[in-house]
Amino acid sequence: MTTPRGLHAQVLDTLGQRIVSGASAVGVVLRPEEIATEFGVSRSVVREALRVLQSLGLVEPRQRIGTQVLPVTSWELLSPSVIRWRGLSDGYFVQQRELLELRLGIEPVAASLLAGRGAGAGAPVLAAALEMVAAAASGDGRAYLEADVRFHRALLTGSGNAVFGHFAGTVEALLRTRTSESRDTITRWTGTAAGRHEAVGRAVVAGDADAAAAAATAMVGVTRDEFIAEAAGRSA
Repeated sequence: MTTPRGLHAQVLDTLGQRIVSGASAVGVVLRPEEIATEFGVSRSVVREALRVLQSLGLVEPRQRIGTQVLPVTSWELLSPSVIRWRGLSDGYFVQQRELLELRLGIEPVAASLLAGRGAGAGAPVLAAALEMVAAAASGDGRAYLEADVRFHRALLTGSGNAVFGHFAGTVEALLRTRTSESRDTITRWTGTAAGRHEAVGRAVVAGDADAAAAAATAMVGVTRDEFIAEAAGRSA
């Protein structure tokens, strides 16, 4: 039997994906009674889902109109939920480029800061990078992804900057969108990408802030360029 929490998640995910994909266009009014009938759920479940969508900037209740869909400029684009929904939509490559460009301004600084905190602080980053290298050699995509998530979380949280640490959840959500369907464009570069992560880890452990920042810039920048090239190839 589906639990109330499961019903809420189902309604929330479906409505969120519809809005992000454009199936529910900007300005469309979402009517609770119609949603309740469609999903066979209570009005309270629908109201809770709409409250979450409102907190994410996807909809807004307006007097005498109803709950309207808002444009992308209002969305909480760093929210893991919004990232996941965009990752399932035609906006996948746009999101990857946008957030990789943002990461270019954050992760090199985080690597530099972490390098100044001593080898012990940077050890989890190098350990995760070496796990990525091993997973790439064995062709274990799942192990590679989990090590990749650990790497970036350790890099950002280990920097000592609380805002960077908070950004770790955003990066994890972005990384996990690559496994949501067949658009895993990183697969054929896995071995080389793991090496770039290892370079960051070794520079951090060595305490070389400049080298760590440069390696992190290369790590994120090459991935951004790969996504841009992939997107261009698909639109050609």
